[in-house]
Amino acid sequence: MMLRLAFICLFPSLISYSQSANLSIDGYYQGMNLYVSNPYQSDGFGYCVSKVLVNGNILPATIQNEHFQIDLSLFGLTKGEELFVELEHYEGCTPRFVNPEILLPKSTFSIVSLSATSNGSITWTTQNENGRLPFHIEQYKWGRWISVGEIQGDGKPTINKYLLTIIPHSGYNKVRIMQLDNTGQKRLSKEVGFTSSVKKVIKTPAKVKDFIYFSSNGVPVKTKYELYDAFANILIKGYGSQVNCKNLLNGIYFINFDNSSEKFIKY
Repeated sequence: MMLRLAFICLFPSLISYSQSANLSIDGYYQGMNLYVSNPYQSDGFGYCVSKVLVNGNILPATIQNEHFQIDLSLFGLTKGEELFVELEHYEGCTPRFVNPEILLPKSTFSIVSLSATSNGSITWTTQNENGRLPFHIEQYKWGRWISVGEIQGDGKPTINKYLLTIIPHSGYNKVRIMQLDNTGQKRLSKEVGFTSSVKKVIKTPAKVKDFIYFSSNGVPVKTKYELYDAFANILIKGYGSQVNCKNLLNGIYFINFDNSSEKFIKY
């Protein structure tokens, strides 16, 4: 026994230990299965992956192939349910998820109700969500739809209720709900309109030296604004009762504010 212990101490490099690593991915079940590319171990004996876990449960299927399928239906998942997939594998080799995009949430919501009040409070109810994605509130002004608010979706297929308050402009406002998933395609609700209590905003002066001022009935008011040069490059944007134009070169500019668009000269 003493001789054996001495041999181990003198030649530790001759002892082989099995080391492992993990590769994981998380997302939402969309009714499709994952595929794994499973190379050989670095020594050429056996395949790289030693175990597959889905939400902590072992995959009850063979994985000793160059490519294998993770049949997610075996785990009793419902669409939109969160999941965590882990590959335990030997070091010196790296497996790969072939189609990880199938775990990305899809925009599948349908609007049950959508309404808006004069102060800009938007309420909506959805169903059939499959995975957590943000909802964007889009407001129509300055000749286009603009994102003016965002709230994280619950991602549940049951009834989900949301409330978000935006800054309305004067007069009639139009808003809609938008969601975007990995396909890049917008999913849109119908439009809903409301008339706000905000008074018409006026910009002064017509020719600008240092500042632009916003007012309503002679009183300074805050409004959202965007300032562009003659080539449609946005230079300044914000929310306030005045815009500092001291650093602008002399010339022609355009400004969007409230629900108006105007041209002005900087001198």
